[in-house]
Order: sequence, then C-alpha cells, then structure tokens
Amino acid sequence: MPVVNTSPLMIVRLVALVLTCVAFSLVVHKGGYSGGTGSWCMFCWCFSFSGTLLILLLELFGLQTRAPVSWRNFPITFAMFATLFCLSASIIYPLYYLNGNQYVNDEVRDYRIAAEVFSCLAVIAYVCEVSMSRARPGEVTGYMATAPGLLKVCETFIACVIFVFISNPVSYDRHEGLKWCLAVYCICFILSAVVIVLCVGECTNFLPIPFNRFLSGYALLAVLMYATATVIWPIYNFDKKYAPYDSPCGQPKGLCPRDKLVAIAVLTALNFLLYLADLFYSARLIFIKV
Repeated sequence: MPVVNTSPLMIVRLVALVLTCVAFSLVVHKGGYSGGTGSWCMFCWCFSFSGTLLILLLELFGLQTRAPVSWRNFPITFAMFATLFCLSASIIYPLYYLNGNQYVNDEVRDYRIAAEVFSCLAVIAYVCEVSMSRARPGEVTGYMATAPGLLKVCETFIACVIFVFISNPVSYDRHEGLKWCLAVYCICFILSAVVIVLCVGECTNFLPIPFNRFLSGYALLAVLMYATATVIWPIYNFDKKYAPYDSPCGQPKGLCPRDKLVAIAVLTALNFLLYLADLFYSARLIFIKV
C-alpha cells in the first residue's frame, strides 16, 4: 500500500515533475525541435522528468531501501544534474529556436516561449530541491549532499559541455598544448565521475587509501592541471602567433567556431575555480560518513 508523503521536498519534486513534463510536451506538440541542439534539449527535459518520476515512485512505495544505491547520495545527485540539464536547455533552446527565427508562425513561437518559461521554472524547482536536501552544519549525511559533493556534479557537467564544444568543430588537434588541455579535461572528468559513482554506489571502501585523502589529493591534482589549461587554451587559440585565421561566422543562429573557443576558455576558468573551491572544502571538511 503506497504511503502518501506530503513533505515540502516531495511537493517540490512533484512540481519539478510537472514542469519538465509540460516543457517537453509543448515542444513535441507544436514547438518543434530538430538536429543535435533540439535533441539535447529534449533529452534534458526527458531525463529530468524520468529520474524525478523514478525517485517519487520508489519513495511512494517505500522501495528506496531496496535500491542498489545510497539513498542519502542518489536523490540530491540527480537533482543537481537535473538542475544543470534544465539550465542548459533553458539557455540553448531560445538561442536556437527563439533567436531571430522568421520561419515560424505566431502559434509555434508561442509554444516555444511557453516551453522556455516552464523550463526556467523547472530549474527553480530543482534548485529548491537541492537547497532543501543539502547537508546542514553538523548534520550527518551523504557526501554528495555536501558542498564538495555538489561541486563534483558541476565539474563533470561543465566538462561535458567543454567536450561538446571542443569536438564540434574539432579544435584541439592544432598544437600539442591544446591536446594537453583535452587530456586535462578528460582526466579530471573521469576522476570526478569515479567519485560520484563510488558515493552513489556506496563503494568508497573499495579504495586502497582513505576516501578523504583520495579526495584531497585528487582535488589538488585537478587544480594544478586546470591551472595549466586555463593559461594554455587562450594562448593557443587567441594569440595571433598561434591562433588560426579568424573567419566570419556565417551562421544565422547558434555559436560560431570562435564563439565556442571563447566559451571553452570561460568554462575552463570556471572549472578551475570550482576545483579550487573543491580543494578548499576537501581540506577543511571533517569527514562525513558516505
């Protein structure tokens, strides 16, 4: 017999479920989506909707204790990912489907505007869920509910965005320095993803060293590696001595190749700051049971 939970956290999840459902329903019905950007936005909304529905059903039927994941880590990890996914969709969708598009009628445009509004509201709902679920001072909870745990999610997501920009078009094969930057992005992404998987799967005891030492050492390594990428990437892309010929964009909407290079530089610097904050928290955080 399902037990109805009317806690504020459950209500916020229900709101997020409805908002993401409405967002992708409007796009499917008449808003329209096409190509890789449209498919990405649909994936973001559907991923967020499906994961939230799964969490609600497991808690409704009291099956969370039987799930093969840590329930202190999984829901907030998913909520943080859903926040970032919906945020990216809220930025990308209007950029490609509401930016000077003269080939749609008013009704289609209204559907697109409505989908964008519901997507932004979904972001707010997921932000509220993360805020309500995160660890409070002195509270014993999962590692992913702490500041460094949430930073890991942001770091991996930003790395994924960098991978998209750096591979379309390919912009890392012109110089060995750029290949090093790609190696930095890949190594740090893999290590952050491993930390998330270990916490969500309750496998941190499989490490040959204490988990807190592993976190501090990895954070220090990531800071040093991202510091080099933050310097090297702009040099080999924007210095006239190394940078390619700056050709006109020629695209009616979206990002030009040079815009993507700038975006990668900004995201690299942002991830460096996140890893720096991660190192700070990992160094001072009293170990919380995961």
